[in-house]
Amino acid sequence: MEIYLAETEQAIAACYPVMHELRPHLRLETFGQRIREQQSQGYQLACLDVEGAPAAVAGFRICNNLAWGRFLYVDDLVSLPDQRSCGYGGQLLAWLKEYALNEGCDQLHLDSGMQRKDAHRFYEREGMTATGYHFAQVLI
Repeated sequence: MEIYLAETEQAIAACYPVMHELRPHLRLETFGQRIREQQSQGYQLACLDVEGAPAAVAGFRICNNLAWGRFLYVDDLVSLPDQRSCGYGGQLLAWLKEYALNEGCDQLHLDSGMQRKDAHRFYEREGMTATGYHFAQVLI
């Protein structure tokens, strides 16, 4: 098992099947371009490989705001369905926490869809607390 930042075109493309589990609207043809666009805004893609293939991935960024100071925000965190309950999500989240501390972050944050009850139980087991609701409005 190895965790690293996916930075090459090949490494990013290898993460697509895992990310597609969480973001099924994404298409392979545009995945790399979308990751590169987000990277220009601070997004990073962490990959947990098992036997040379991605089993879990996390997209994240380092941010600053008045509410939380410097924090790591997890945009995406997902494991392949047949790799769940193997501890990979927990290992990747632990890696993110260590990364955040090394980057001088005081907190780690993420949002999770209301329907993702299994994910909520996982986050709570990992020491996270539900602290509010996320509101959104489609504008187009």
